Amino acid sequence: MGLTMTEKILARTAGRECTSPGEILVCTVDRAVVLDMQFSSTAVPWRQPLKMAHPDRLAVILDHGAPAPSTRDADGHHMAREFCDRFGIEDFFDIGNHGICHQVIAERGLARPGELLLCSDSHTCAGGAFNTAARGVGGLEMIQIICTGTTWFVVASSIRVELTGTLSEACEGKDVFLALAGRHGSAGNRNLEFVGSGVSTLSLHDRRTIATQCAEVNAEFSIFAADPVINDYLAERGVTETTPVEADPDAIYDEIWPLELDSFEPQVATPGRILGNVSPVSEQRSVELDQCFIGSCANGHLEDFEIAASILDGRTTAPGTRLIVTPSSQQVYLDAVRAGYVTTIMEAGGVVTSSTCGACFGYHMGVLGNGEVCLTASTRNFKGRMGSPSSEVYMASARTVAASAVAGRIIDSRELD
Repeated sequence: MGLTMTEKILARTAGRECTSPGEILVCTVDRAVVLDMQFSSTAVPWRQPLKMAHPDRLAVILDHGAPAPSTRDADGHHMAREFCDRFGIEDFFDIGNHGICHQVIAERGLARPGELLLCSDSHTCAGGAFNTAARGVGGLEMIQIICTGTTWFVVASSIRVELTGTLSEACEGKDVFLALAGRHGSAGNRNLEFVGSGVSTLSLHDRRTIATQCAEVNAEFSIFAADPVINDYLAERGVTETTPVEADPDAIYDEIWPLELDSFEPQVATPGRILGNVSPVSEQRSVELDQCFIGSCANGHLEDFEIAASILDGRTTAPGTRLIVTPSSQQVYLDAVRAGYVTTIMEAGGVVTSSTCGACFGYHMGVLGNGEVCLTASTRNFKGRMGSPSSEVYMASARTVAASAVAGRIIDSRELD
């Protein structure tokens, strides 16, 4: 019996040649990543490990509250620094060298084909764009991984997502994900594996957005096959020896979900949820906006800055609509400054913040007030996600968000031409 990509990675890390859905495997973790919130959380107080299995496999990244917006966060950052000093953690990304963890993981080549990567954040599936089995784990489980180097999984069945065609210039990876969520719904307790001729037409930026967002359809893992795009990106970062996996021809899938990329038009998720709550942007044109946000692990990439700047060049944001743009890392910020994107965005009336999770999860630098309406190119839109429980959050691509900031209401970017 053939194996899927996810099954091959889990089997290897468990020292097995094969596996099948329903089996429980104890897996050796190739890479673990701990965030600042693990050190500052009141829900799961930090426990200082007494030992560490593989210090060279651990990275610590300050990202959710960076720079510290509260004394609790500042104290958590201090504990993170002490922890890294004690155990000699070299992959520590402190303030000034920080960024949203999934962007830093990508920039530093920490997500690698055929490996198992775990992090204390629910959008760790972002690493799947690199042919990595990547997912989030809880705080206590992460402490176990730090101490033992292992954790366990129940092997899930998989869905084969077959991509064909090419996206129009008006659409992005966010639209692909929203279309998937709207048309096919939940992948709960299953993996998503993206294959087909359409994959090669997608940029790595778009693949990363899609993989990241798969947490919102409840996928266990989301993974793309390795190809020259991934290999070249990693080689530029000194990563040349990898063990990519591809599904066997006779691999067994629960379902096949077809997506024709050239059939899409820009999509938007309306407030409250994403699953079964997606419609074309053209059906939401009357929605007036208080805030537009571009950022997060899903859409704070340099490419999102480029797209926003191209839309905003020579234009200004609408009166009464604020635009907040957050880079996903300090490197993205620096590259966006050098390219002139930050200047263009600020001249149009936008605000560019420090690289952080910030407004995405309603923590700082863009929290919504009572009754406010936001269009976001971030990861989630449930009630109270970005601030007040009475606020409303719509979700769309960076292109749609930038165009809507100019109009003051939700529009298709092509309406500005």
